[in-house]
Amino acid sequence: MLMYEKKLSVIIVNYNVKYFLEQCLYSVRAASQGLDVEIFVVDNHSTDGSVEYLRPLFPEVLFIENEENPGFAKANNQAICQCKGEYVLLLNPDTVIGEESLRTLCYFMDEHPKAGAVGVMMLNGCGVFLPESKRSFPTPWIAFCKLSGLSKLYPNSKRFAQYSLPYLNKNKQHKVEVLAGAFMLVRHEALDKVGLLDEAFFMYGEDIDLSYRIIKGGYKNYYIPERILHYKGESTKHGNYKYIKAFYEAMLIFYKKYHPKSGVGMMILIRTALALKGISSFLFGRKGVKTKPVRVKHRRLLILCEEAHFEKIQTEGLRLMPELEFINLWNLDEERAMDAINRRMQMKGFTDIAFCYPDVSFERMLLFMDSFPNKKTNFHIYNNHNDRWVSAGK
Repeated sequence: MLMYEKKLSVIIVNYNVKYFLEQCLYSVRAASQGLDVEIFVVDNHSTDGSVEYLRPLFPEVLFIENEENPGFAKANNQAICQCKGEYVLLLNPDTVIGEESLRTLCYFMDEHPKAGAVGVMMLNGCGVFLPESKRSFPTPWIAFCKLSGLSKLYPNSKRFAQYSLPYLNKNKQHKVEVLAGAFMLVRHEALDKVGLLDEAFFMYGEDIDLSYRIIKGGYKNYYIPERILHYKGESTKHGNYKYIKAFYEAMLIFYKKYHPKSGVGMMILIRTALALKGISSFLFGRKGVKTKPVRVKHRRLLILCEEAHFEKIQTEGLRLMPELEFINLWNLDEERAMDAINRRMQMKGFTDIAFCYPDVSFERMLLFMDSFPNKKTNFHIYNNHNDRWVSAGK
């Protein structure tokens, strides 16, 4: 049996999202308590002063500074080649994890020696479940259904909606094929056997490729309903045409590698889809960039914190959202955070909810976001350690 010096190695690739990464590292630090963990941040030549800002705040983190942006796969491989963990977590910088998440998932891997990798339940900044948390391999048929829109037309069909597996209960454990690179906990032994991330993928597709090779190597991939927050796109701007193009080009690399016979047909299909996305981006996307963000009418904020912290969080909320017409306190000195969900009539009027950390643990925030019925609510996190307010798109 191979021996590793650490239980877990956490690897985060950063590019110009220092405040999201700061919040992520606070959550990783909290989740690492009691575990033998090493943390790597690979900075892909950020221009926002990420390393200079974060290094004194997180002396336990090993920073790798690149003089250029070599891409997601290569940057992860730099740290994987140095890490000493029995398990390796690939984690996006625009994520927040719960205090019990790492311990729970390492225990699962200990109990399932055939598990090559595990993924989790990802929620966006409104508490909406992200379907890329569990996926199937994009075979020619599955890719055709996704690109043609059949999967959206028949979301509960096992024949047409296999890519995102919407018919599988998100609250239950499942064996799946593809896990998301935003949070992918991999057995180091499996990486030693099947190889590192394929650096032919600059961005996107490398998680599909690695998932494929892990299963081909005789392991199983699992989806575990452990909640994390993934702001989705703060480090990659998914709606941008540049990144849509990168995604489709990654699919072409995958097909040329594993489905060479279907390469010509898939190339035509993907190029057509890319052209349509390009036209849509030209007609609607550019116009949207120039317009101001749409302001919600009657914007109201609820702050979950201890009473002593309310005034400064309220002041910061008004600075960031001057259109706020009402701010209220949910006093955690008197009531629990989760009690708010049971007061649905009281909660209905709030468009925004802000959590104060550590008054509310990350674990409780994630449970609250998942359980809260209004999936149009904007969630915010105020960190009392550094007086930093973080929101999706901020």
